[in-house]
Parts: sequence; C-alpha cells; structure tokens
Amino acid sequence: MKVYTTDKIRNVVLLGHGGSGKTSLAEAFAYLSGITSRMGKVPDGNTVSDYGKEEQKRKFSINASVIPIEWEGVKINVIDTPGYFDFVGEAEEAVSAAGAAIIVVNGKSGIEVGTQKAWELCEKYKLPRFIYVSNMDVDNASFRQVVEDMTNLYGKKMAPFNLPIREAEKFVGYVNVVSETGHRWQGKEVVDCEVPEYNKKNLELCRDTLMEAVAETSEEMMERYFGGETFSDAEIRAALRTNVCDGTIVPMTMGSNVLCQGIYTLLDDIVKYMPSPENRKIAGINMKTNDIYNADYDFSKAKSAYVWKTIVDPFIGKYSMIKVNSGVLKTDDLLYNVDTEVEEKIGKLYVMQGNKPMEVPELHAGDLGALAKLSDTKTGNSLATKATPIKYGKAEVSTPYTCMRYKPKNKGDVDKISQALQKMTNEDLTLKMVNDAENRQTLLYGMGDQHLDIVVSRLLNEYKVEVELDRPKVAYKETIRKQSDVEYKYKKQSGGHGQYGHVKMRFSPSDNLDQAFEFSQEVVGGTVPKNYFPAVEKGLQESVLKGPMAAYPVVGVKAVLYDGSYHPVDSSEQAFKMATIQAFKKGFMEAHPVLLEPIASIKVTVPDAYTGDVMGDLNKRRGRVLGMNPMAGGKQVIEAEIPQSSLHGYCTDLRSMTGGRGEYSYEFIRYEQAPSDVQEKEIAARAAKVAENGSDD
Repeated sequence: MKVYTTDKIRNVVLLGHGGSGKTSLAEAFAYLSGITSRMGKVPDGNTVSDYGKEEQKRKFSINASVIPIEWEGVKINVIDTPGYFDFVGEAEEAVSAAGAAIIVVNGKSGIEVGTQKAWELCEKYKLPRFIYVSNMDVDNASFRQVVEDMTNLYGKKMAPFNLPIREAEKFVGYVNVVSETGHRWQGKEVVDCEVPEYNKKNLELCRDTLMEAVAETSEEMMERYFGGETFSDAEIRAALRTNVCDGTIVPMTMGSNVLCQGIYTLLDDIVKYMPSPENRKIAGINMKTNDIYNADYDFSKAKSAYVWKTIVDPFIGKYSMIKVNSGVLKTDDLLYNVDTEVEEKIGKLYVMQGNKPMEVPELHAGDLGALAKLSDTKTGNSLATKATPIKYGKAEVSTPYTCMRYKPKNKGDVDKISQALQKMTNEDLTLKMVNDAENRQTLLYGMGDQHLDIVVSRLLNEYKVEVELDRPKVAYKETIRKQSDVEYKYKKQSGGHGQYGHVKMRFSPSDNLDQAFEFSQEVVGGTVPKNYFPAVEKGLQESVLKGPMAAYPVVGVKAVLYDGSYHPVDSSEQAFKMATIQAFKKGFMEAHPVLLEPIASIKVTVPDAYTGDVMGDLNKRRGRVLGMNPMAGGKQVIEAEIPQSSLHGYCTDLRSMTGGRGEYSYEFIRYEQAPSDVQEKEIAARAAKVAENGSDD
C-alpha cells in the first residue's frame, strides 16, 4: 500500500445495531476498491473484517478491525465494530481512533437501540457522521421512514443526500439531492435518468434544507441566498463539507450492500465531505514541561502516537494498533513509551487489513497503523520521542460488571489459563480477572454472559485449556451480636510428653467491621504465663479465617483472655493455640452469631418509560431505592442500595426489561446483617456442599 499524507486520509468508524449491515458494508467497500476479487458474506464466515474463529463460528463481529482502502487518491481507514452490547469496549476504542462515523441503520428494522447508542457515542467524541440506510434491496425497507424517525429524534440537522427510486417495489436507482439528477443501475453501471414525478416534491424539500445550511456558512452566502442567487456545485460541496465537519449537518444516504448499490456514491461522499485528520484537533501533555501540547495531526511536529487497540493472537502474534498524532513514523524509529518509561525499537511498520499485516515504509500524522511485538506497550499507552514525551488521554472504556467464578477442569492447567487470560485482558479492556483470595475463588468480569461465554470458547479453541463458569460465591462474613464467657481445657495424654492448655475467655462485639478481631488479656497472678499469649492470639488468627457458623471470615469480635491454667511440663504453645480455637468456636456460637452480607450502591440509567419496571425489579431483589435524578435525553438515574447476592444475572434482566436501553454500575459500600431467611438458606447450602465435596468451595 502507498504512503498517504495527512490531507489524503479519512478515518471512518462503522457503528450501529447488531445485524444492521456494518460488516457487509465494509466488505462492499473492500470489493469495490479492489482489495478482494469477490464479496465475502457474514453467514459464510469469509469476510475481511470478521477474521476471528469465534466471529466466523457465531456469524457476528466480536472485535473491531481495520480495512484500509484506496479511493480516488485517498486512503480511507474503515474501522468495522461489533454492534452487540457485550462488545461495546471495541466500539469505544475504535471511536477514539476515528475522525468520523457512519451509523448504519437497517432499512427494514429502522431505528434500534444500537442506533441511538451509536449516536450518543458520536456526540460524546464530537464525531462528524453520516447515516447510511442498508438493505434497500429488501421489500418493506423504507428510507423515508428512517429519515422521519431520525429527524424526530435528533432534529432538522438530518439532510438526505440521496432519495431512492423504486419501481414495482424494487430499488432501481437514486436521486442526487445536491446535483438534482436521477441515476439508475443497469447491471454494474450507473446511467442518468429523469427524476421521477413522485420524487420531485421531496427533492425540493431536501434541496431547500441543504441550501439553508449552505447559506448559514457565511454572511456573504446568506445575502446571496436571500437575494435569490443560486450557488455553484463547487460552492455547495465546499459549504456542505464545512457543515458536515462541524456537525451542523448529518448527511443521510442509502444503498444495498449485497448488490453494491449506492456504495460508489457513499465512498465518493466520504472523500468529499468527511474530515481529514488535519481538520481535527488532538492535544496531550508534554511530561517534561507539564505544558499542553497541541499535536493536531501536524506532520512537521515531533513524532507521537497513541495505542488504541492491541491484537494478541496465538497464530499471528501481538500487534499494537496505533494512531499517529504528530510527525511521520518511519521504519526502525526509536520510540519512548511515556507510560512505562521504556524505549521501544519499532522495527517494521504495518497497516492491518483485518488480521493481515502489510508492510509500509512510513506513516504520516493522522494515519492508522500497527507495530509488532512491542514488549512493554499496552492499549492506552502513548508513544513519543524521549526529547518530547507527549502523553495522551486514554479512551473511556465501559467498566465490566457481569461477574462469574471460573475453575480449571484440569488443575494442571492453572498457569496456562492465567497466562492466556493475561493476554486476553491486554487485548480486551472490558475483560477483568480478579483473584478473590479471601473467598478462595478466581473471578472473571465481562460486559455480559455472551462476552464471558466467548472467553471460555476462545480459551478452549485458541489456548487448548478448559474452564468452567459458575455463580460466584458471595463474600459473606460472620460476626456476633451478644457477649459470651467460656472456658476450654485442652488436655491430651498419650504416654510420654502430654498436652495441656486451659483458657477462660470473654467474647463480645467490637463494632469495628474492618478488623477481624481485637485481642487483649486481663490475666492476673500468672495463671497463664506471658509466653503463651502469642499462642492464644495465633489461635484467634486461625479461627477467624473460617467462622464456626458457615465457614466465612469473621469480623468485629473482641476477645479477652482473663484466666486459665497451665502445667509446668505438659503445657506448650500448640496446646494453648488449640484450646483457644475450641474456646472461640464455643464462645462465638453462644454470642448470637449472625451472617453479614455485602451491600452495593447501584446506579441504573434508563429512559423515563422504564423507571417503574426497574424500580419494581429492584424492590424484588431486596433493593432500597434512594431516589431518582433526571438526565438529558429523557433518562433517569435510579440510585439504590442492594445486596450483592441479588446482582447475579442483573445485566441480562435489565437489558430484557429495557430493550437493551438500560445501563448500570455499582460499587461495594458496607456490610449489613442478612435477614434470617437468607442466613438459614446460606448455612444450609454451605453444609450441603461440605457433605457433598468435603469442602465449602
């Protein structure tokens, strides 16, 4: 592939609901630009962008992938993203690298949740965007309806650039609103035709909207518009480019991906109207001077880049996907990782075509490329020169809240699984691995059940290790509510040296749930020698690891050793430790033991229409709704407190209740006493596990 300068680059991300046609649009781009000789199909698993084994098996996109194409002397970096919510992290990373977006809407399904989420993502990053309506070759596909719905949602900035020509319910051509000309398809060729009568009224309305937008670009244009002057095509296109780049106009176009109809026009429009990187701004911080550094995709400034994604593949190795923010990167450049403070020799430069690396001699500011096998570089890292170390802000990626416990099927695979998951978490920032040592479990956090299911499948197929997912153990704790006074005599005589330890102890609540126990002694007269006090404390330390009630960690206990006795020959540290352990068990069970459950603070963001359903569901889960805060865009943030045990499966249930529109986040806040029914149920469940497995795991 040729080297392209900044003004000849367009970075375009494809966004939209799952199944709207993003991958097939990317495939049509690849075919028309000559990258492929035949169009791949998602059901056949042979598209350029869906290269992963899981993607091919499941017939939908899981990873963001780049397809650089050449069109009319311009390089268009097309970034195809997954539409399903479990892989939103991929779309968020891709948007951070893009300069513009195409939101793909299925002409038959119309506006879907994913369409609205894509729009919100573009708003967040202030991305110029097109709306592309796919599947126009399908019966019942309605461009007019999509235009109407989008206008109702987002106002009059929607500007149809093309109108469909239909004959006998078939999509046969289009009307270009800018040039006011009709075009029909004859095989692969496009021929001019008359604008059908039924299109003329709509054409006039769309044309007036565009002309108003053109007039608003300057005072001179406004005067000419009101003076009844007409604008030349070149003036219209220049003004529309300005409008598209600043987001005051959102062009709407349409086509058929499988028939490649409307795709030429879309590619032409990308080149004509979408911004090159030189029209975008980017700034970082110079870590030497602490000043703001305006990189702004300027090729004449010091070299700097941002790692927006990492690919770790057992077959092709590791590639760091970069966006060059300033300067010109060349083969064998030495770059400084500003985050890890390590110098990296970049070796060869690549551009990725799906998972196929293609070598290039240099990458100009604004371009997307890839670096192979960087040892100390991860997603989100900034690369620059040591003389000008520029650090860029990291992309905001969604936090995973769906949690499952995982166990290796073969205990010998523990290290392999850990290494594989490490690679996968480097690649996917919405996947998190947590070792919960206190509850003896390892946890996987993802964006949803499907996300975690794919992780398990990848571990098996790519890394040849098997894991089982299970419901995570809730981190219950045990404490006491009353006082107790107990004694225990540990005595063993088995010939020769015996064992003797005798303690009298008081147990009471300490009211400090952050600490397992507080130990003090009030022994008088040397009934228990001082040298055995550490053994008593050690006995307590062991006892609190697994409580007597349900084998959960103990918190908030005050233990006082006030009396006892010893034997000058048979007493030992071990004997006093054992006496303490038994005394603790007895004293704990006599002091009104209770189970404490973790409580989370949860925030659920939903459209107004769903607040009743969500609040009702939170109440069913033993949640306490604390209040609601209105948000922009007709949404509410419901704040509540809820037991963590009730959050299992909440992601799926919330999506089901709200049609995928609901989002939530939570964090642990405190422990509270569990209701008696929950306590009884949990103790019984633990006892059954011990009986079955010989362990509480």
